[in-house]
Amino acid sequence: MPAETERTRLIADAAIAVLAEHGMRGLTHRAVDRAADLPVGSTSYYARTRAALLELAMARMVESDVAEASPVPELSDVDAFSQMVAEFLHATITGGRARMLARYEFALEATRRPELRAIYDRAGARLREPAVALLMSAGSVEPERQARALISFCEGILFDSIAGLNHDNPPGAEELRDGVRELLNGMLARPPAGEP
Repeated sequence: MPAETERTRLIADAAIAVLAEHGMRGLTHRAVDRAADLPVGSTSYYARTRAALLELAMARMVESDVAEASPVPELSDVDAFSQMVAEFLHATITGGRARMLARYEFALEATRRPELRAIYDRAGARLREPAVALLMSAGSVEPERQARALISFCEGILFDSIAGLNHDNPPGAEELRDGVRELLNGMLARPPAGEP
């Protein structure tokens, strides 16, 4: 990996950590320099403005999420599909807490700043594509609509487990798998012959 790419990732990861720990107000170029253990001014060299720094952090969050969710396998079996989604959720709850807290900070700020809204929406679209592909391979007749429901379910579980009521009692891997399986069985159920 080129040194510049490595440095950019280091800065993006530090920005995510700062967002998670100190919130949007705590995100400054100097705070990122400190978190990354870099000389003062390093972050400004790679991301001149606050918006550029936020875009760098969001791109890194999406890169990490897409890497964790890829490659998208062909999953026609609901049990295998449920297991894969549950593993993703469990990994995020147990090891991706900082990234999710940073994403929540970003999402709230995006409601007030149109330039961030565009970045956030582009990132969300990239994460929706694998869900649509998975549902198509599982036989969904409405993969776009059902992907929205699946993603909303996953986002609700993640928020509840990381920042919500169950932050200190998140579901385990088995409970996650059972919940995802129930959702998918309901989504992908075929009506009996003769019913619309």
